Amino acid sequence: MIRYDHFNFNVLDLDRSLAFYKEALNLRPVREKRAEDGSFLLTYLGDGETGFLLELTWLRDRKEPYQLGDEEFHLAMKTDEYEAWHQKHQQMGCIAFENPEMGIYFITDPDGYWIEIVPA
Repeated sequence: MIRYDHFNFNVLDLDRSLAFYKEALNLRPVREKRAEDGSFLLTYLGDGETGFLLELTWLRDRKEPYQLGDEEFHLAMKTDEYEAWHQKHQQMGCIAFENPEMGIYFITDPDGYWIEIVPA
């Protein structure tokens, strides 16, 4: 058997990203791996319900924002509280795109990654 484990985003400011994911999606750190020389830190975020993790990779020597270009990937989150989360994301100002016909919208994190919000 093979199964999903985690998805990775590289982040420039780990504290800012952790605060965003806690407020925007209620994701919290569940474990981390730190390089002995301090050159990188991997922080795994979980939702407290599923086993799927979002890995945030922080590189000590990285000073420039990541150039995501035309990368057409995104993380998707499902909720049974769609309207409440939509309102929260509107207040946060992080909604990047809405598709009312499909009943979905996307938010962006501090590094420009898109997260799709879909109703359960």
